[in-house]
Amino acid sequence: MRAYHLEMLGRIDGIVPRESARPEPGPREILVHVRAVSLNKRDLLLLNGTYPLKAVPDVIPVSDGAGEVVAVGAEVTRFAVGDRVASTYFPNWLDGRITPALFDQPGATLNGMLTEYARLDQEAAVRVPDHLTWEEGACLPCAGVTAWHSLTGGERLAPGQSVLTLGTGALSLFVVQFAKMLGAEVIATTSSAVKADRLKALGADHVVNYAENPEWGLEVRELTGGRGADLVVETNGPDTIEQSMRAAALYGQIVLLITGNPRRPGIEISNAAYAASLATIRRVFVGSRAHFESMNRALTLHGTRPVVDRVFGFGSDEVREAFSYYESGVAFGKVVIRVS
Repeated sequence: MRAYHLEMLGRIDGIVPRESARPEPGPREILVHVRAVSLNKRDLLLLNGTYPLKAVPDVIPVSDGAGEVVAVGAEVTRFAVGDRVASTYFPNWLDGRITPALFDQPGATLNGMLTEYARLDQEAAVRVPDHLTWEEGACLPCAGVTAWHSLTGGERLAPGQSVLTLGTGALSLFVVQFAKMLGAEVIATTSSAVKADRLKALGADHVVNYAENPEWGLEVRELTGGRGADLVVETNGPDTIEQSMRAAALYGQIVLLITGNPRRPGIEISNAAYAASLATIRRVFVGSRAHFESMNRALTLHGTRPVVDRVFGFGSDEVREAFSYYESGVAFGKVVIRVS
């Protein structure tokens, strides 16, 4: 089989292909013929050596993938040959709250999914909804689960309440889709008129141009009749947290996903913005297998499909091109590599 390995940090060409024998599953493992993988920001952070969890030497990268079970161990009860599955972001976090003992991740401390065949513990996979393609199924484990957990993991979001999502990253697009699924009014931000139209086509009720209006928090309040957004999914952290706080309703929820960047290592909120609010800030880091399975039930019920921007092939040049394209930040939706 062919698998890619992270041989050198800091360079996309440090991800190199290698041929090896196809593995066999252990007693409680499944062997997955990987059909597609998708890229996330954490894959770039791991490549650059700036992710909090360091990659083990020579790891197979990429956390998110989907494929077909082609062999099962003697003690496997959750899956059978022929099942369509996706990997989980935290293989050991099945339900409840996460603990440090559950931090292992594929593509970091464990081998990931950028390979033709992946050997997974039977507990580290979920079934892919039948209506999704391989490419769509590969989009779910990180961005999809994070969006779902953001909307459903805290105080219940009631139909008719408002959700604010920032930008047009893949996670934010999932938030738009899921928030509409849950009956919310959705406000999104962008600096592009073209992307504004695409956000509305995806279900956003209002789109705010943050480039034209740097004080966009006030515009969000105006769009909600002065109330503010009941839930803000904050994907940019230091750069946007001040306006997100000003946009939030009095007892709103702010789901904080990013806490720092190279220019701003921490979160700063002015006294004027925070003192006038009773909003709750809630930190979210992807989610458990139970969150994933709950999300999949909703996807199946509503027939919802992830937004895929572009699909690349599995050859060396195409894999590196996929990473470069994703790094450019121009994608509207997920960047996917079709493995087989």
